[in-house]
Amino acid sequence: MPGFEVRVSEEVLVPTPRVLVTGATGLLGRAVCKEFQNNDWCVVGSGYRRARPQHIRCDLTDEDAVRGLLHQSKPDVIVHCAAERRPDVVERHTEAAVNLNVHATGTLAREAAANGAVFIYISSDYVFDGRNPPYGEDDTPNPLNVYGRSKLEGERETLRHCPGAVVLRVPVLYGEVESVMESAVTSLWLKVQEGPTESCTLDHCQQRFPTDARDVAIVCRKLAARARQDPSIRGIFHFSGKEQMTKYEMAVAIAQAFNLPSNHLIPLTEQPAGSAPRPANSHLNCSRLELLDLSVEPRPFTSAISDCLWPFTPDKRWRQTVFH
Repeated sequence: MPGFEVRVSEEVLVPTPRVLVTGATGLLGRAVCKEFQNNDWCVVGSGYRRARPQHIRCDLTDEDAVRGLLHQSKPDVIVHCAAERRPDVVERHTEAAVNLNVHATGTLAREAAANGAVFIYISSDYVFDGRNPPYGEDDTPNPLNVYGRSKLEGERETLRHCPGAVVLRVPVLYGEVESVMESAVTSLWLKVQEGPTESCTLDHCQQRFPTDARDVAIVCRKLAARARQDPSIRGIFHFSGKEQMTKYEMAVAIAQAFNLPSNHLIPLTEQPAGSAPRPANSHLNCSRLELLDLSVEPRPFTSAISDCLWPFTPDKRWRQTVFH
């Protein structure tokens, strides 16, 4: 028909972005996998000792295995959560920890750069000595223990092999745990439950900023999405909960959240002998993420820790009375 034009529009199919999460069996790795999955990413998780059928089993200290992992998963983004994160274990088993925290990180960063993938390395507030908080991204690190040194070396390996990478420093994490011993924060539940007959001493020196792994996972997803579009999103970022608490104060808060006694908890004001030295206060300044609108308002500790620990209560019926 004259003057009548038919246009056939072709639907453009945008491929689903792919993310590889190392340490997908761990506390943070599980949270990161869930966050990306819930936001329509194709997620590939790798694990080693705790790998499950849905994960790719990979020894990250084996360079050939890492190359095979990337060849198989073809990720657009890699979030490197796998690490030996227990300072006292790192002091005792330094070689194995350095192999994972430093050498494996270097291999992953190199392969990420070769494959054009965005690389996000999870680091720690323990790269600082805790003497002059708060710490910005450009402040000079000075780790006090082997764990902190291994994470700092991991940062350097990351940026040396993959200059466009993102380093995300976070403090002590808690979250949806499979066992209360999986986090130094949720493990306090055992101390809380010892009362009221048995007194229990807890550190009341080191100022910590407990941070929910679910919040870190959101930040990782935001960084990943933005970095894919904007190459200026690179270098070091900080994310942290905002509530300053010692382990003693965390335990008291947990006790109060569950209406349990706390007078058996005794504050200890000097560092116990035999443990790896920890920074007194490694508070992170998180303004860089906030300025770029890549942050998230941290969940309040009391409600978040209640959410994480209620499955470990002897009688879970209290949750139904609260929520139904």
